[in-house]
Amino acid sequence: MVALDAVYTRQSLEGLDLAHASPPPGQFPYTRGLRADGYHGKLWTMRQFAGFGTPQETNRRYHALLAAGGTGLSVAFDLPTLMGRDPDHPLALGEVGRCGVSVVSLADMEALFDGIDLGAVSTSMTINSPAPMLLAMYLVVAERQGVPWTALRGTIQNDILKEFIAQKEFIYPPRPSMRLVTDIVGFCTDAVPKWNTISVSGYHIREAGATAAQELAFTLRDGIEYVQHAVDAGLAVDRFAPRLSFFFNAHNDLLEEVAKYRAARRIWAQVMRDRFAARDPRSWQLRFHAQTAGVTLTAQQPWNNVVRTAIQALAAVLGGAQSLHTNALDEALSLPTEEAALLALRTQQILAHETGVADVVDPLGGSYCIEKLTADLEREARRHFDVIDGMGGMVAAIENGYPQREIAESAYQDQKAVEKGERTIVGVNAFLDPAHARVSTLYIDEAAERAQRAGLERLRSQRDGAQVTAALAGLKAAAAGQENTMPRLLEAVRAYATVGEMCDALREAWGEYQEIPII
Repeated sequence: MVALDAVYTRQSLEGLDLAHASPPPGQFPYTRGLRADGYHGKLWTMRQFAGFGTPQETNRRYHALLAAGGTGLSVAFDLPTLMGRDPDHPLALGEVGRCGVSVVSLADMEALFDGIDLGAVSTSMTINSPAPMLLAMYLVVAERQGVPWTALRGTIQNDILKEFIAQKEFIYPPRPSMRLVTDIVGFCTDAVPKWNTISVSGYHIREAGATAAQELAFTLRDGIEYVQHAVDAGLAVDRFAPRLSFFFNAHNDLLEEVAKYRAARRIWAQVMRDRFAARDPRSWQLRFHAQTAGVTLTAQQPWNNVVRTAIQALAAVLGGAQSLHTNALDEALSLPTEEAALLALRTQQILAHETGVADVVDPLGGSYCIEKLTADLEREARRHFDVIDGMGGMVAAIENGYPQREIAESAYQDQKAVEKGERTIVGVNAFLDPAHARVSTLYIDEAAERAQRAGLERLRSQRDGAQVTAALAGLKAAAAGQENTMPRLLEAVRAYATVGEMCDALREAWGEYQEIPII
């Protein structure tokens, strides 16, 4: 949280040319928003993140969310899936279906979207190292539904750099991992043209303890790295850049958060035009999804989380988000119950339809405070850019440990402030309630793991083993060479190869990454 002045005046903006830095909405560099009419033409997508247990259980939750007025789906995968391990792997024990849905093969992806027309819904999938495997499964499900790939809308997170920086769900070393990212970008540019090929994610960077300025800087610099790698691979910037999207945290400090989103649009537009010579205005426009800050949710007095979430969501709307997820009140305790998830969705609907905040584009634009904060955040982000560029780019900076050290220090200082009482968290270090209010929670038992292991055993006995072996050999050969891996992954998926088997084929080719601890 930045230190705010008690009062902002015209003098606070000395040296800032608002006519160029913050022109009307819809004009370069889009500080005030991408569209001149803001949300008048279209509200943000209300995309609730959900996934738990088996694909069948999560499918029922998806149908409930869509029936309640949700306008997009967002898939949360369990840890074994995120790490490219099948449910019968020793490292998966006790984790199957716990923090998201378990997806093992095409059969699971078919069950996950049973009864949901993929041509009519926008889907976001939060997956990184195994992103190409899960995208290939989604494409084959669409194929079998009769939905052309050209009609598919959605996002695959596919942001491996933030895994090395913050979330730590990586499999392969950074450089071959970047190849997989670029393979998705190259493949989808032609085959799935409406699909967002990377969701460059600051959310997890912020959750790890970054400040707003660090979230802004490291997220956008990750985006620059992806663009550079794609250009180096021979892709024309204006062919793929319009399908890049971003994913930011919506944290507690409302004013700082609004300024952060405005600064992000401004920086990205200038970088794409000036650094990469993009000429299509769509390449300049930073589109972003926001999620309210999970790290701010408390197990103590959990009903307070409804208030936190509403304020954070308001910041995202005032900042011009294209898509929004609101966390449920019980997520410091468990995955959300259906009732808590519905209340989170209703929070968005109340903001959209009862508050009037969607009626004005960038309503805080021109505020001395907001414009100064926007400029300050931009300046701090560009300072980090200079450091990272001096190291040779973000991959080199990650190998050097630079963003990891910066975030670790910020997290340490923040926790120290909480423990000293210098930063107040209601219900945690102030305004305590000895009654310990309780809420009902969702419990995931071992039945999901048993079901997924049994399903995997059936799959292996019924599929064509020789076809699977040949497809995996082709994938491994592609990894050893230069060809795009996506067509080989589609072959493996159609043969019902599992996520673990496909990831293992690449582990054999590239090895696993062992992180050097940051001290």
